[in-house]
Amino acid sequence: MGDDRNLEGRLGQGLRAAGERLRRGRAYLMAQPPYKRVGLALLWCVGVPLSLLLVWALILLPFTPGVAGLKQARAAKASILVAADGKELASFEEGLQERVTLAQISPHMIAALIATEDHRFKDHHGIDYKRTLASVVYTLGGDAQGGSTITQQLARNMFPEEIGRSRNLNRKIKEMITAVKIESAYSKDEILEAYLNTVPFLYNTFGIEMAARTYFDTTAAKLDILESATLVGMLKGTNYYNPVNNPERSVQRRNVVLSQMRKHGMLDDKRYDSLRKKPLRVSFSRQAERSPTDTHFTAYVRKWLLEWADENDYNVERDGLVVHTTLDFALQEAAMKAVERQGNALQIIADVEWSQPDGGYAGSAGAYAGMHGSVTPFEYFWRSKGTLVNAFIRETPEYKKAIESGDTGAVALKRLKTDRAFIARLRAAKTRLETGFVAMDPESGHIKAWIGSRDFHKEQYDHVVQAARQPGSTFKPIVYGAALEKGFAPNRPYRDAVTNIKAGDGTIWRPTDMSGSSGNMMSMRDGLVFSKNTITAQVMQDVGLPGIIKLARDLGIRNSKLESVPSLALGTSPVTLLEMVNAYSSIASQGQYRKPVFVTSITDRSGKVVAQFADPKSENVMSAQNSADLIDMMRGVINRGTGTGIRYRFGINGDVAGKTGTTQNNTDGWFIMMHPKLVAGAWVGFNDNRVTMRSSYWGQGGHNALLVVGDFFKAAIADGKVDAAAVFPGGRRPAPVVQEEDPGDIDEEAGEMQQEGVAPPPPPAPEPDDMENGAEAPIDGERGEPSSGLPALPQPLPPSAPPPPEPDAGAPQQQRE
Repeated sequence: MGDDRNLEGRLGQGLRAAGERLRRGRAYLMAQPPYKRVGLALLWCVGVPLSLLLVWALILLPFTPGVAGLKQARAAKASILVAADGKELASFEEGLQERVTLAQISPHMIAALIATEDHRFKDHHGIDYKRTLASVVYTLGGDAQGGSTITQQLARNMFPEEIGRSRNLNRKIKEMITAVKIESAYSKDEILEAYLNTVPFLYNTFGIEMAARTYFDTTAAKLDILESATLVGMLKGTNYYNPVNNPERSVQRRNVVLSQMRKHGMLDDKRYDSLRKKPLRVSFSRQAERSPTDTHFTAYVRKWLLEWADENDYNVERDGLVVHTTLDFALQEAAMKAVERQGNALQIIADVEWSQPDGGYAGSAGAYAGMHGSVTPFEYFWRSKGTLVNAFIRETPEYKKAIESGDTGAVALKRLKTDRAFIARLRAAKTRLETGFVAMDPESGHIKAWIGSRDFHKEQYDHVVQAARQPGSTFKPIVYGAALEKGFAPNRPYRDAVTNIKAGDGTIWRPTDMSGSSGNMMSMRDGLVFSKNTITAQVMQDVGLPGIIKLARDLGIRNSKLESVPSLALGTSPVTLLEMVNAYSSIASQGQYRKPVFVTSITDRSGKVVAQFADPKSENVMSAQNSADLIDMMRGVINRGTGTGIRYRFGINGDVAGKTGTTQNNTDGWFIMMHPKLVAGAWVGFNDNRVTMRSSYWGQGGHNALLVVGDFFKAAIADGKVDAAAVFPGGRRPAPVVQEEDPGDIDEEAGEMQQEGVAPPPPPAPEPDDMENGAEAPIDGERGEPSSGLPALPQPLPPSAPPPPEPDAGAPQQQRE
């Protein structure tokens, strides 16, 4: 009790003493003149907070970048893409930024920036105290406004980690301290230049030069006043005022910038009224991002990641993200080598066959390699197809530019033909053979290997996901799968005969085969094994196009348009390689469709998972039994049909099934193969489908695309990446095939069908071999590819395999030009 009384006594004494001091202070204040009373009150209310802020700033001073750090800003950690085993595939250290000097930046841009963001820029030393106090007053009144100067914004751009990202007083003080340091280290022009080179503009674009290219297809030096005002307007909120996605907001913000320019004397009223009524003119073009380690796969993932990062407020160039992809590094290496080996060998064959008038089938790949050094690649093609070469020239930007500058067509054509550098570039581009390859796990949908062209740095066009080409006979399994789903048995009989098929528009179609029609009965199974157009067309007629198209969509062809015409059954409707391999994966996984997966998760620089992407749920699109029956039918393609090269050329004895494909005039060669654990497919052809393989033999998918897939699988099996003993459910591993045994080749007809009553198109007539018909002047020693200094050219056959059969051993000698 005594202690409680003592405590109460001490508290009472303290309160009385405090009250006494307050009374004395009030008495002193009231004794002063009125003006002095107001001054003392303001000093107390303002001085004390300012003193506290000063003390806090002094505490934070050592934690802000020093002058040395300003001159050598710490590089942010780049985001990287890694394979499934953690091996790095590509990184983002080379962002979309190109530095320019202040003299290379439009004066309109500089004027708009200063008028809008910091009109007292030339007068302050990093902090605009008037604007800072005004922003505090407006913000307290409910109208949030920013008070940062250009120098303060530069501090944030240069040191996002040190200054922080949160909107709080701590960050603001650090920003102000750093701004003062920047002003002491740089001139005003240097600050403007640094700011305009580092400011972000979405789409992983940094700096005014790349922003000008991205949004207006121009340079920073050529930005006009409206373009400058639009870009400056974005600085208040790049996403919110994005002129691509939010054009109305962008125009409103642009006009605010113009009004600020008028307010500060940079525009008169008449010019302002005229400009603010102008429409928004954006010429958006997302800039290509390529690094030395990029491939088509990493470029595809990179594009996806940039969109993801924009949506989730990450900076792929600075935030050190680790993107975990599904790619198997060893399988990707095997695919790259297969594409390189077989692509080079097939290029040599095309070069030689098109080099001279009698350039038909010449035997083994080795024979072509021996001839390559003594011919001019594609010389005969270039000289005999003058009209086509003229068309090539007329389609170039150089020709169109010449016409726009006032040249007549004849003058432009003649001048460009004499431009040897131009002709060499055009010739190389048109005659370069390309190939695409993709492999995926049918059980998960994970992409395991992806090669979009023979050389990414020479050809960025992706033949896996961008190029839509006619799939030829690789589409036929979908037709037969639809028949099985309708209840047809694999041994359902059909007569091997030309049949009239009436199309929806009343025209009559008569599909034929290169090998002719026997008139005999043939099972549906053999119709697929031997790739018979006559049988496939009848199956299509019995099943109906709606059922075939539905199954194609269900299996994985979900983006490309499928024409509802009879010739669809023979693969005349263009699709992408990824779609076709996805469809075969659905068949291989017992009728379970899975969307292709290429990224599994994203972690930050410390290893923390910031995004996890679960495998999509499978969709049951085909019965397991019908899938098993279709796989069994496609085993026959490998064992005794158009895909036998897998066995006798590459010695692959596993339980595999697949299908070859060839389109009209040898334009496209396809082969897709299914293994229980991996499905892979390849396409071979030229970017311009008016250029084709010359001979029927090398133009078939069974003799070009099959080589790429066979090479890949052979290496994958040898490395233990693919289990050679795996079998499909209900299947069994076939008996070993002697690799040297050549069962003979089975020709595959392209997917064109002749319309009744209409004469077939005549073969192109040879054109005069002279300068008047489009060929350029001879260039001494010219080659499509250099013939000297090349490494030893690999063969498209394994070392232990025999060459393809010579013409008298069954190889077709017909040419379909």
